[in-house]
Amino acid sequence: MVENQIVLLSAVAATFIVAGFVKGVTGMGLPTVAMGALGALISPLTAAGLLIVPSFVTNVWQLLAGPRTGAVLKRLWPMMLAILVGTIAGSSLLTEGNTAVTTAALGAALVAYACHTLFARQLRVPAHMEPWLSPTVGLVTGVVTGGTGVFVIPAVPYLQALGLEKDDLIQSLGLSFTVSTIALAAGLALRGAYEQGNLWLSALALVPALIGMWIGQLARNRISPPAFRRWFLVALLILGTEMLLRPIL
Repeated sequence: MVENQIVLLSAVAATFIVAGFVKGVTGMGLPTVAMGALGALISPLTAAGLLIVPSFVTNVWQLLAGPRTGAVLKRLWPMMLAILVGTIAGSSLLTEGNTAVTTAALGAALVAYACHTLFARQLRVPAHMEPWLSPTVGLVTGVVTGGTGVFVIPAVPYLQALGLEKDDLIQSLGLSFTVSTIALAAGLALRGAYEQGNLWLSALALVPALIGMWIGQLARNRISPPAFRRWFLVALLILGTEMLLRPIL
């Protein structure tokens, strides 16, 4: 029993080091990698609980590191509000305890994200569509986040399609991920699925995540981020496909 716990804790630590490394190299991917890898070891609900503190700290850091936090908040607040509402509503899927459904949903989210990023053409959102499209995308992102613990679909492709400057895009992603993390924690807590013990484990997971980020930032100048990102997405596609098909195999 003790040996099994040691193995599991070691796997969790290794997962967050790898997830932090990916974020350090590419600027994103920590929640996606963590949920994908941990979802193959433990229930998606438990994995989502472990994700809260590392995701919150690293994404607040990303949000506040840029120069135009106020402008980003002013532009995207309808989307953020919709993410909050959608995530809290959608979190019932994670808390119902049907691991076959949540695992398959998580796999589908990973496959959708990997396929879009690998193969889809870059889109552009016309300015006149943004007022109604932002909250719509936010609501869908929230439901996906609440059901799977993955924050990226369709928020990341949408934010990339807005044509934001590089710094604004990085801050916007940090804002979206921060709000998603807070909303996911609130949804789990409101349904009695977020225990105090999980909070401490999540806080401990921050250490390997930050170590991984630091290593990734050091490695960023020595490897090709586009090539790394491509192979990372291929691995994510394989993992997501396995999780999607697992309940029917």
